[in-house]
Amino acid sequence: MNKKQKGFSLIELLIVVAIILIIAAIAIPNLLRARMAANESSAVGTVRTLVTSEVTYSSTWGIGFAATLADLGGTAVPCVASSSGACLIDPLIAAGGPKSGYTDAALGGTPTNGVISTFGVSAYPVTPGSTGTNTFCSDESGVVRKNTTGAAMAAPVDTTCQTFPSLQ
Repeated sequence: MNKKQKGFSLIELLIVVAIILIIAAIAIPNLLRARMAANESSAVGTVRTLVTSEVTYSSTWGIGFAATLADLGGTAVPCVASSSGACLIDPLIAAGGPKSGYTDAALGGTPTNGVISTFGVSAYPVTPGSTGTNTFCSDESGVVRKNTTGAAMAAPVDTTCQTFPSLQ
């Protein structure tokens, strides 16, 4: 009695697995690059939001720019705006937590007669080379700049931000 074999042979299964592994080897690096690009785009958007929030803070409270990132946010629900929690940014960002693979920072400059007339904001990758490759920063000029090393800045108001190339 000769039965017909049903199913796949071991060689056929190994060929299918090999093809799947080749496709994965091609697709995964592209997926990771796309994820890093999305994280960097989000970081630039956050830096722009922080600059806008600083300007809004200054015009609303009349005491110059915010001294800290927390001054731009607010943790109460519902948020009640004050000069120590202006409710202008997401509480996650205000708490200094990472967002989309980037850590954000904002710091007001040294007060002159009680008024802070300068500030700096930055966003740097949580894991350089994995969550992003560039550090982004800006100041009261509103120009967003990038550092291609991805290193965290000493302080957001660090004058080295002005030496980085601006985004086009």
